[in-house]
Amino acid sequence: MVSVRFNPGEPNILATSASDRSIAVYNLRMSSPARKLIMQTRTNSIARNPREPMNFTAANEDCNCYSHDARKLDEAKCVHKDHVSAVMYIDYSPTGREFVTGSYDRTVRIFEYNAGHSREMYHTKRMQSSDATYVISGSNETNLRLWKAKASEQLGVLLPRECKHHEYREAVKNRYKHLPEVKRIVRHRHLPKPIYKASALRRTMQDAEKRKEDRRSTQIIKEFE
Repeated sequence: MVSVRFNPGEPNILATSASDRSIAVYNLRMSSPARKLIMQTRTNSIARNPREPMNFTAANEDCNCYSHDARKLDEAKCVHKDHVSAVMYIDYSPTGREFVTGSYDRTVRIFEYNAGHSREMYHTKRMQSSDATYVISGSNETNLRLWKAKASEQLGVLLPRECKHHEYREAVKNRYKHLPEVKRIVRHRHLPKPIYKASALRRTMQDAEKRKEDRRSTQIIKEFE
């Protein structure tokens, strides 16, 4: 057994991951798993959504995280990408709207619960605070680090003028967030050179695999014509 997480709303329900690449949902009143799924790679950690107890997210060796509904394990509700090495740990914010991941690529990322890519990335050699304002990370160099959940957010008491300016700025960003230029600026994060190169290589490999599948599908269609 690698990871175990109980359902906050149903103490008798728990989700587990094991070294045989399985994810299972157990009911403590039953001797066998209620549902079971075999993943392609091992799941290192599981986190339950505190606001949607039937949903959980799994951190996997294949660099991705997978969100599932415990009632239907057949396919993931969302695949969260961006890491370039095994994802080792995951934890949800108390609000249930975001989760934080720690990876073997030495980065910590924050994802929205329904987004395929991270909204924030910290790189260094994470668990959420109870007010969802800070993230705490630990590394094998024996240090703990405290990070802001929103890197650009100003801490401390704001003056009325500052509050008004902040609200106006957020309103403008929300209004134009779908424009490509705005989306590019909002999503841009500085990456260390090794991670940038690994990300580019991973994208190239994924694109090549997709082109290969497209050509294979086209060839099969031609053979049946």
